[in-house]
Amino acid sequence: MTEKLKNAGTENSPALLEMKNVTVVRSGKKILDSVSLSIEKGEHVAIIGPNGSGKSSLIKTLTKEYHPLAGAEGLVLKIMGKETWHVFDLRKLLGIVSGELQQTCCREITVFDVILSGFFSSIGIYYNHKVTPEMEARAEEILEFLEISHLSDRFMHELSTGEARRVLIGRALVHDPQALILDEPANSLDLKAMHSFRESVRKIAGSGKNVILVTHNLQDVIPEISRVVLIKEGKVFRDGNKEKVLTDANLSELFSLQVKVLEKDGYYQAWS
Repeated sequence: MTEKLKNAGTENSPALLEMKNVTVVRSGKKILDSVSLSIEKGEHVAIIGPNGSGKSSLIKTLTKEYHPLAGAEGLVLKIMGKETWHVFDLRKLLGIVSGELQQTCCREITVFDVILSGFFSSIGIYYNHKVTPEMEARAEEILEFLEISHLSDRFMHELSTGEARRVLIGRALVHDPQALILDEPANSLDLKAMHSFRESVRKIAGSGKNVILVTHNLQDVIPEISRVVLIKEGKVFRDGNKEKVLTDANLSELFSLQVKVLEKDGYYQAWS
């Protein structure tokens, strides 16, 4: 299964994401301010910042929910080397998991149908969806890979938060995207669910797909993530190697609070 998930880039392939001088304005306020950022294919990156810093807005710009201010000097926004994408084609390239999506999926829909719905960018399967045997086989494969086959016939509203989050990862992976984007993925997870979730994400990172983690919590950063981007007030505050970026000084300035950082076995914690 791991081999089938592999989708790493080659040296000559375009970057997954290239942004230069990207500014986004919503309700008269700059939520991204001249952001420049590049993420290569196969690279695992954490985007960290306090609430309201612009990190989720960055992802919504990547997924074309938000659009950059036109006319900015040197403006570039490319995904896989292309500036123009049909939104449905872009959704096939990116797998998204968020708390907002989980709330939307909390219905009387089976886990298997939620996984399958990733092929159609829907929530559930409808009469106009043509589900092929190949799609069903892929959904079974994903369930097995994430070790949640036993949940296949359960309804989403019956699951724990941790179980539902892993199902959404399956939905995001079923159409074989280039990157998995996790927006505040560990919110509301207890310790056991957090462990299971991390192990699933580590498995995916090991398969070669990009993992882009958006969070305000250092505990979400898995060992496979080597690069960290700190976002503050809509701007890139720091960007670089994880060990050099996740320091007491940087985190204290980022959160405007005296912060201590501890690393153990590749995981980080911060406290004030």
